[in-house]
Parts: sequence; C-alpha cells; structure tokens
Amino acid sequence: MRAFLALTPPDALVDALSALLSALNCGRHVDDDDLHLTLAFFPEVTLAELEELNLTLEMMRPGAVPLHVTGLGTFGSSDPRSLHAAVAPDPALMYLQKKVETAARRSGIDLPHRRFVPHITLARFPNRMPPEDHARIGRFLEARGNFRFDPVAVDEVALIQSTLGPDGARYDLLESYPIA
Repeated sequence: MRAFLALTPPDALVDALSALLSALNCGRHVDDDDLHLTLAFFPEVTLAELEELNLTLEMMRPGAVPLHVTGLGTFGSSDPRSLHAAVAPDPALMYLQKKVETAARRSGIDLPHRRFVPHITLARFPNRMPPEDHARIGRFLEARGNFRFDPVAVDEVALIQSTLGPDGARYDLLESYPIA
C-alpha cells in the first residue's frame, strides 16, 4: 500500500488557505480535509512494516512543531506541476522530519531519497496546460504569492493511506500520534 506520515494544519490555517485558493480558477484544488505537510512518503509499505513503525511512533514525543507559512510557490519549471504554501524550515520541524524518517528506515521501510522541502500542496496542474492557465497562475502568484500566516502549533503526526484513483489520490487516516 501507499502511505505517508504528515502534519495536518489547524483549522485556522486550512480556512485561510482555502479562502486564498478560491481566487485561483485553474488546476485541481486539494480538498480542505486533505491539506497536509508530508514528513515521509512510503510508495510501497507492508502492514508488518507499519506495525513496526507504529511501536516507535507511539513512544515519540519530540514536542509540538510550528507551521509558519512564508509564501506561495510552484513546483515544476516551465510547466508547473503544483501550487504550494511554503513552510519555514523551523528547527523543531526539521528535527521531527528526521526522527520520522529514521524511524521509518529502522522499521524496514524503503523511502525515496529526496530533500525535504516543507510545504502544503494546494493545487495540482495537468502535464500540459493551456496558455491562459499559465497566465492565471502567474497573476495569482503576483497578487498573492507573498501570503503569510503566523506560526501555528501542530501536536500530532498522522499516518495516512493514499489510494490512487482516476480523479487523483484518496486519503484515509490510519492512525494519529501525539507528539507533544
């Protein structure tokens, strides 16, 4: 199965991001309930590996971490793949991500080797976009790209199953782990 460990933004941040995103008239917007900051993604994981990881995560208490949105951006160069809210790489957040990644590897989970760039994906775009959508994204970022949100504390990590479907991924919460 596909799964990931993530931080779920508090309602106040979700509401602000949702209101902001309502001004973008292109792409596939991420549902409010699915907004998250991925700490570790497991492209293929077994139940046995998740059970092993569960034991470690139940005991982990590094403390709450702040999510501080510092602007908006896209991934992808000439053809953006997604729009995201950039999150400041706070030392507590970076420490938690490393702990989660280490726990997953020690549980036998094979993780992709990627540099951690803290962000919350807001919208996804098709591989080929019409020029007018490129222009919409450009205008949106020009007008709202400097969006900021004061730090908000998150005190639990969520284990989420990701099931791919024709309309994108469906997310199902498997477990929550308090970290504070």
